[in-house]
Amino acid sequence: MSGTVSIIDDEASVRDAVAMLLETNGYAVASYASVSDFLSAPFTPGAVVSDVRMPEATGLDLLRRMQAGEDPRPIILLTGHGDIEMAVQALKLGAFDFIEKPFDLDRLLASVASALETSVTSLKTNLELQELKSRYASLSERQRDTMHLLIRGLSNKEIGLELGISPRTVEIHRTWVMTRMQAKSMADLVRMGLALGLA
Repeated sequence: MSGTVSIIDDEASVRDAVAMLLETNGYAVASYASVSDFLSAPFTPGAVVSDVRMPEATGLDLLRRMQAGEDPRPIILLTGHGDIEMAVQALKLGAFDFIEKPFDLDRLLASVASALETSVTSLKTNLELQELKSRYASLSERQRDTMHLLIRGLSNKEIGLELGISPRTVEIHRTWVMTRMQAKSMADLVRMGLALGLA
């Protein structure tokens, strides 16, 4: 299974137990005693298993910080008996799963396997989106205006009237947009626009 499982728990005994279980089942593992240790480490694709309650920063804090940094790794939260409300809140915030302690070993292994599969897909999607953003950033302001109007379904003539330029100039901008965005068709360009939140 590709990817590293990052384990975050302030209790060394829990960290070691989870690490041993995962390593025995063939997973690559990295362990961290705190959220800040994890966030300051180099990025490793994979999944995250984190305790919800930690003294310095909680699993929810981790979730929010990873989302703010557009980190695509799925997070599985380990929760104590009294943390169900927090765990439900975590799911609403985008946690992959939560597992109550003491956890069932098979349940944790199944969740980690599923999270790593999801991670591969979301990392690919994230990289594709970054690539799209980079292509969009390479367009001139006029080319971006043209792209917005193309996505709205306007013809060259209508775009020309909207932007105050000739249909021939629109055609030139349109060609540049299609080339720089690497769009094979108008449908392709519309899909890119949707992914970028332009439409």
